[in-house]
Amino acid sequence: MDIVDIENIMDIGDSGNTAVVVTGFGAVTPVGADAPSAWKAMLAGQSGVRTLPQETTAGLQVRIGAPADIDLAAVIPSSRLRTMDRCAGLALTAALEAWRHAGLPEVDPERLAVSVGTGIGGFSTTVSVLDTFRERGWRRLSPFSAPMLMPNSPAAWIGIELDARAGVHTSVSACASGAEAIGYGMEMIRSGRADVVVAGGAEAMITPELLGMFSAMQALSLRNDEPERASRPFDRDRDGFVLGEGAGILVLESAAHAARRGAEVLAVAAGVGFSADAHHITAPHPEGSGLALAMRNALADARATAQDVVHVNAHATSTRAGDAAEAAAVRAELGAHRGDRRPVVSATKSMTGHLVGAAGAVEAVAAICALRDGLAPPTINLDEPDPSTAAGLDIATEPRRLPVAAGRSVALSNSSGFGGHNVSLAFRTVG
Repeated sequence: MDIVDIENIMDIGDSGNTAVVVTGFGAVTPVGADAPSAWKAMLAGQSGVRTLPQETTAGLQVRIGAPADIDLAAVIPSSRLRTMDRCAGLALTAALEAWRHAGLPEVDPERLAVSVGTGIGGFSTTVSVLDTFRERGWRRLSPFSAPMLMPNSPAAWIGIELDARAGVHTSVSACASGAEAIGYGMEMIRSGRADVVVAGGAEAMITPELLGMFSAMQALSLRNDEPERASRPFDRDRDGFVLGEGAGILVLESAAHAARRGAEVLAVAAGVGFSADAHHITAPHPEGSGLALAMRNALADARATAQDVVHVNAHATSTRAGDAAEAAAVRAELGAHRGDRRPVVSATKSMTGHLVGAAGAVEAVAAICALRDGLAPPTINLDEPDPSTAAGLDIATEPRRLPVAAGRSVALSNSSGFGGHNVSLAFRTVG
């Protein structure tokens, strides 16, 4: 559908609120430096996990990661790049792609907002500042150090670049940050605070210190000799996640604003569900009750049912507890015994690794592409599904056609984070 049919979208809108649509997206990922190349790589089952440089992993058990497939110095002028952390550079690159994809919208700056999350923000800057301070003293610190390390820096840079004056916000909710920021962007439009919101997440965490921290938790895969096979969601032999980096950005608009400018609509951002486990600082609730509630809330918000869901982009990090909890949640809410009507589940972290604060945003892009193309990406490395986890789920191990119906079919994108944060985003096909 090229032009917004606003009456049809409002008919299937979200709980009587202002309907929100997606008119553009951008992504910088380990499998592609822009959204089209990343989506093509996902459909081809390509892994972005590789052996990291020795200076990054010296003294550590883990030697693998999934760095973003981009040279920011070739994209952002050096004078500007020196004033931003890599996290902000990834976010800005994805945002500019999304803005171009949306057709460079003409919007009143006072009706344009930004909502971009991150799990930790400018961590590499933090480490660099500490090293410089200890070795050379405060006088050798960059005057840009403070804004570079702050978690709001990615959102702020996007807001400055696009002249967004309705508000610039940052969600910091661990691995759910990007998805939460998109949900908040949807609510800003629904509440009337903005007509357009640039929303998503970014992360750049591949440093020795953070690899060490996650190693101390025994959270990372140690399949060092087979990097491309290390991220194994739902597999019997999964042994932890692979740390990655990247950014994903959506351009969200009110359906009315998109119609006025004749925008192409990619999907309806139909619903969002938030919840908290209130269980443990790192472990999910073993029954997946928090994520189940988030999915239930997302479907209610979208005025949809479990039968409308044709696809789930799972959070599925490749940890034993996390995958099992999410599988339980999907079975509980979407039905393990729906026969051919079960939603097709994809775990794209099997290819990208875990992008932490960017994960939910990049996966939202993938979910929208799946609806648009009627094609679910594969979950790679699922050699032997864990019977205690994957039972009852229809997990795609190769690209799978989806039974997409215009204006009715729903894809869910799930995210969870340390602290018990859960977000489920519901996207609907355009009618």
